Amino acid sequence: MRSYVQPGDSLALAVPYAGGVTSGQGVLVGALFGVAAVDGVQNAVIECQTKGVFDITKQPALAITAGARLFWDDTNRRLTTTATGNFQVGIAAVAALAADTTVRAVLLRAPASGA
Repeated sequence: MRSYVQPGDSLALAVPYAGGVTSGQGVLVGALFGVAAVDGVQNAVIECQTKGVFDITKQPALAITAGARLFWDDTNRRLTTTATGNFQVGIAAVAALAADTTVRAVLLRAPASGA
């Protein structure tokens, strides 16, 4: 097919954060959400995985049930279950305890949606 470019499981995105990102951190660029494949400084173009299951930093002291909708808190750069002011990016694959620092997330294929 002449118009085919790539599968889209990963995309090159410019790091939007002043402090940069490290491999495994979430990255939100507009409505595109992915997980950084490598470390990158602000404005560097890096590969971000947009499909798959990842352990991503979550809001501290928050217990999350399996199947819960997950939202990206771009200010604090972590996942939460709070929709207001955040962007839905995935679903919890397994429950996370309040003491856990990460939650196992299945990334959504749809663009991140603000609440």
